[in-house]
Amino acid sequence: MRAVLPLDDPAADLATVGGKGASLARMAGAGLPVPGGFHVTTEAYRAFVAGFHDEILRAAAEDPARIPPLFAAHDVPGELAEEIRRAHAALGDDVPVAVRSSATAEDLPGMSFAGQQDTYLNIRGDALLDAVRRCWASLWNPRAIAYRDRNGVPHDDVALAVVVQTLVDADAAGIMFTADPVTGARDETVINASWGLGEAVVGGQVTPDTITVSAGRVTASRTGDKAVMTVRTDGGTEERAVPDELRGAPVLDDAQALELAALGTRVQDLYGTPMDVEWTRRAGTFAIVQARPITGLKPRLEEWNDSLKGDYLWTGGNLGEAIPDVMTPLTWSFVRRFIEEAMSASTLPGFDLVGNIGGRFYMNLSIVHSIAAAMGMKSRLGVIEQVFGRMPPGLEVPLVPVSRWRLIRAAVPMAIRLRRRVARHLRHMPGFLAGSPRRCEELRARVAATGPGAELAELWEREIGPHLVTSSQMLEAAGRQGGATLVYTRDRLRRMMGETDAEAMLTGVNTDGELASMGPVMGLSRLARGEITREEFARRYGHRGPHEFEVSIPRPGEDPSWIDAQLAGLRDMRADTEALLERQGKAREQAWARFARRYPGKEARMRDRVRRWNAVVRDRETARSENIRAFWVLRAFAVRAGELTGAGDDVFFLYLPELLALLRGDRSPLERVPVRRATYERYAALPPYPALIVGRFDPERWAADPARRADLYDARGASAPVSDTVTGFPGAPGVVEGTARVLSGPEDGERLKPGEILVTTLTNVGWTPMFPRAAAVVTDMGAPLSHASIVARELGIPAVVGTGNATMRVRDGDRIRVDGERGTVELLG
Repeated sequence: MRAVLPLDDPAADLATVGGKGASLARMAGAGLPVPGGFHVTTEAYRAFVAGFHDEILRAAAEDPARIPPLFAAHDVPGELAEEIRRAHAALGDDVPVAVRSSATAEDLPGMSFAGQQDTYLNIRGDALLDAVRRCWASLWNPRAIAYRDRNGVPHDDVALAVVVQTLVDADAAGIMFTADPVTGARDETVINASWGLGEAVVGGQVTPDTITVSAGRVTASRTGDKAVMTVRTDGGTEERAVPDELRGAPVLDDAQALELAALGTRVQDLYGTPMDVEWTRRAGTFAIVQARPITGLKPRLEEWNDSLKGDYLWTGGNLGEAIPDVMTPLTWSFVRRFIEEAMSASTLPGFDLVGNIGGRFYMNLSIVHSIAAAMGMKSRLGVIEQVFGRMPPGLEVPLVPVSRWRLIRAAVPMAIRLRRRVARHLRHMPGFLAGSPRRCEELRARVAATGPGAELAELWEREIGPHLVTSSQMLEAAGRQGGATLVYTRDRLRRMMGETDAEAMLTGVNTDGELASMGPVMGLSRLARGEITREEFARRYGHRGPHEFEVSIPRPGEDPSWIDAQLAGLRDMRADTEALLERQGKAREQAWARFARRYPGKEARMRDRVRRWNAVVRDRETARSENIRAFWVLRAFAVRAGELTGAGDDVFFLYLPELLALLRGDRSPLERVPVRRATYERYAALPPYPALIVGRFDPERWAADPARRADLYDARGASAPVSDTVTGFPGAPGVVEGTARVLSGPEDGERLKPGEILVTTLTNVGWTPMFPRAAAVVTDMGAPLSHASIVARELGIPAVVGTGNATMRVRDGDRIRVDGERGTVELLG
């Protein structure tokens, strides 16, 4: 039996000397400044308890208080006691030592067992054997027993070694984390420091100094109120008050903090993982007395945050409403490809018109405002608001820091190219829209039948990718045809007829051909009446839903339970969809009759203009629908890639080039998946970010702020005040009083009862099936051309959109009055 080992003995492994002892042996062997000492091995412990081990196990199960007397009743055997005394004498003449427990199940990457067993300081002479015995007994204290039970560690498997080290009579001590234990940042070392021995810091009896070191310099320092310190006495240690002159004085200067952090780096390099290090200082010399992996450390995460690129105004309006989710990396790859074609102006050289902030889609309005200012078109920014939403009063939009002429030189050629591009694609749009459903079905079938992985990658290059490009180009063309027809026709009618009649006259988009945004709810009505089958519904409308851009989420056409839930919701409608459309049709014709009486001879021309309006809206919505149908193909491609490679849903955490490499046999991209998955989960756990963001934005810090705003975040500090009133764009006219039902997402739709007022951050086509249940709709985000406005107008449901603060001011269950003509929401109680 090897009962005693030198501290740096190569045989000092986990099984022989426990977790703490093995760690100290490793550091001592690597030349790190570890106080000298020796190990009393687990073999010595097992030999000591051999005669009463079964009694220990019974007492642990029945009454742990019986265990200390069992240990106290047995003396350390003479030969073992003599070996321990000899090892102690080799350290010097009655050298005071620290006696520390070291269990075989401690200081592990997943479980630290920190503080579960005992430590005794300033031990000398005959007290050493008693300290060793008490350490052995501490393996069975109630705290250690409970900890093992919680972590599933069998009691009969554990053993305890003891580490005996020269006690450093420290003037200062503390703990050092080689990664920030709170944020998980691997590029920061956090040092806690206090006066005296380290027990006051480890035990939490003192508020230590906290120093942060990063990139070779002290980046933060806070001096604690160090009220007590642990000091040596003749009989051991005790807590004493810190002298007044030291209590508020810093323990370490910057040079010492950097020296200590460098030691921490050496320890981390030795273990290959962030470490929790206990240190001491005596007369300016540092020593390490313990080190263990940091447990519970947040995983290393990526940062998806384009707001850090500069001081810009970002908006989640418009496309941010269509893409409401935190995006997986693969979805972001596809969205970037989509944006390059559907918004070719976003490729303006030197500027990022779109960005990913905390995994969510945003557009850079600073660029739009800067170009408008450079071109002398500030007066036309009202058109931008009709698409992206209104700016809060008093908000100063930061402009990009480039010259006017550089902007003009970049913008003018881009505008010319865009006009030619749109004209070219418009010629092909009718044929594309007619053939897209069949083409997408064919591609999904091809994907399902393709293998191995390299062939699927080739299918992407030859057919799937090109189809995404074409569908995105058609959406751009559809959205830009007719120039400013959508905005100016509406504004002119409002001036001529007032809000209510103008909005009524602009409805009827669905009468000349199905409006794509209305398709799912009308299809559900036909399915409920038995006019179409579930298979027909899934084929025609199964690609549309609340999360239709996010390829990691099944489409409604893949999820029978989604269809069942929507059919169940139809039973609660105030009136079915067709009845609402018929009622709105009557209001429309009455408004046209009033127009004819007021403006004799102008009706035919205005009807023609409105037909063009309706055609533009319908084409835009159809092109958007077919683009989403292409995203269903992208999902099928990703799912099949996961099957062929065996990577499963890990593929959603790869970017497109990485996925193609994986399909061709390179599995190295999968190494990045754990970090990406953790990053995604961190962002997805946060509430939706503000509709408008100015400057550099930290999603986690914002989410933790109890005073956070859902409408605006302005890093400049002095931002536009939160309005006490709830006002927005008139989305659809009408006045309604009722109970507000504030919903965080369409998954909560069953909470909306017939006749209640839907209040939410934003809506997209996935919300449409619940619109017929609502008496009115109020949103934080949106504009007159957003989903909520178009669908609410068609159904004749009052709507106020783009309020910015509705979900901040209106509580679930409040009684409110919605005036869709004036764009106001009044709180009634």
